[in-house]
Amino acid sequence: MYSVVGVRFKKAGKVYYFDPTELQIERDHHVIVETARGVEYGKVVVGKKQVDESDVVLPLKKVIRIADLKDANVVEENRHAAKDAFQIGLDKIRQHKLQMKLVDVEYTFDRNKVIFYFTAEGRVDFRELVKDLASIFRTRIELRQIGVRDEAKMLGGIGPCGRPLCCSTWLGDFEPVSIKMAKDQNLSLNPTKISGLCGRLMCCLKYEHDNYEEAREKEEMPSIGSLVVTSLGEGKVVSVHPKERTASIQIFELKKNVKLPFDDVALQE
Repeated sequence: MYSVVGVRFKKAGKVYYFDPTELQIERDHHVIVETARGVEYGKVVVGKKQVDESDVVLPLKKVIRIADLKDANVVEENRHAAKDAFQIGLDKIRQHKLQMKLVDVEYTFDRNKVIFYFTAEGRVDFRELVKDLASIFRTRIELRQIGVRDEAKMLGGIGPCGRPLCCSTWLGDFEPVSIKMAKDQNLSLNPTKISGLCGRLMCCLKYEHDNYEEAREKEEMPSIGSLVVTSLGEGKVVSVHPKERTASIQIFELKKNVKLPFDDVALQE
């Protein structure tokens, strides 16, 4: 077992485990840690706890210290510098006539590296651009190509539900989403109805999918379109609602749809 704290570097970023050493670290503290890309400033979102070896990446890096006001000021200065670097990056991309879209720019805490995040439809030869940027910033330059989902996560926005995007507010990792999930939930397959701002299938299609799978494995949920027998007579399954454990049945004799519990729905033999 290892004693760890969970640190997040961005609002809805991944949580990474670090060795708290003997420091009295609590949740919501800000800390300075050593990472693969240098010294970084992060927020503790998981307090000190014990985890198995399988849950950590060894060797486990240590927390250097608890951050203070001076460190917070450095972070703020880096944010302002990143805004200036973003504009410079845009100008240089235009000068080099590269087919790429700059999304964000980030300084590492120790300013040993400037990271330019961009999207592009294919591969981009940005070697000359890197040389140009390095001569301006006099530090290491990294250009990182990201996908449209990562772009939405960085930029944020309002989803079809009217709420801020899940990916930019709390969703740490993207999970695979398939069109089958929309079919299983009897949702419209119109791309405009089930796609997010990124143009990909909405992440929230995954949220209720496990309920549908569980009900199907237990053979409790009738299939849409199947003929069934109920206490109100024979009918056809129009839609199912696993969370409520009910199904909407078109009762032939009544000539209308009625919502009934799964227990009152049996397949015709």
